[in-house]
Amino acid sequence: MKKVILLIVACSIAKVVCAQPADTTIVFNKLAHDFGAIVMTNGEQEYSFEFTNKGTQPVTIQKVTTSCGCTTSGWTKEPVAPGKKGYVKVTYRPSGSTTFDKSVTVNIAGGNPETVVLHIYGNVTNN
Repeated sequence: MKKVILLIVACSIAKVVCAQPADTTIVFNKLAHDFGAIVMTNGEQEYSFEFTNKGTQPVTIQKVTTSCGCTTSGWTKEPVAPGKKGYVKVTYRPSGSTTFDKSVTVNIAGGNPETVVLHIYGNVTNN
């Protein structure tokens, strides 16, 4: 009987240990970037948000979604190993004199958090 109880306890502990999520923490250098005043004739503006995998497992950016067609993105395509850095590059195409605040949603496979929202903002002038 003791062996059966011991076996049940051992299986329960193994199940709890295996059910815990992997330690994968993504830390971005910053979550927002202010372009400040942009002269429209200077064209596209780019900023690269850098992140570090502070966890113990590799993480992969699955997709990046921008809030409008005036913003595009690129990112590290290969898995980012623990302790290594990756990036999400955001390009803003100004169109007319305006203030802007755009969001960029990053979906991370194996990451904690699984979703991060980045922001770019600024003011476009004609001269």
